[in-house]
Amino acid sequence: MHQSIEIDEKIFQDAVRFYGTILNLPPLASKIYAYLLFDFEKEGITFDEFVEVLSASKSSVSTSISLLLNSQLIIDHNKMDERKRYFFINDEFMKIRFEQIVQKMQDELKLLDDLNNFRKVQDEDYNEKIKIYKALLNKNISNIQESLNKL
Repeated sequence: MHQSIEIDEKIFQDAVRFYGTILNLPPLASKIYAYLLFDFEKEGITFDEFVEVLSASKSSVSTSISLLLNSQLIIDHNKMDERKRYFFINDEFMKIRFEQIVQKMQDELKLLDDLNNFRKVQDEDYNEKIKIYKALLNKNISNIQESLNKL
């Protein structure tokens, strides 16, 4: 079997490093995700191709694919009259990822309010910094939600 897609090795390595860090992925899962980024035609990549191209064991590839599926980073499906599963980047993941970011910022805002309500001593300098920080969080939430509505 050969590679079904063309990749640029430098971009591939940069993507492995970037997505491994930003998505907190183990090395092989990061390689699988980065490899799928090059499937521009959305043909899908088979399990066997990952095993061969990435020179990894079947169990390691299986574990990494399960992680990526559970994280909703990738999706899979079977083509008609074939038993093979094909894997693709989940196009909805950008939306899912930013919805999670918005939720984390909203959770932080609530926590800051709870802490401020619990505080016994008022510190005007601290209060001003928190006010600015909360305004930044709210502005980012608003910007992200506006962009999500366009997606």
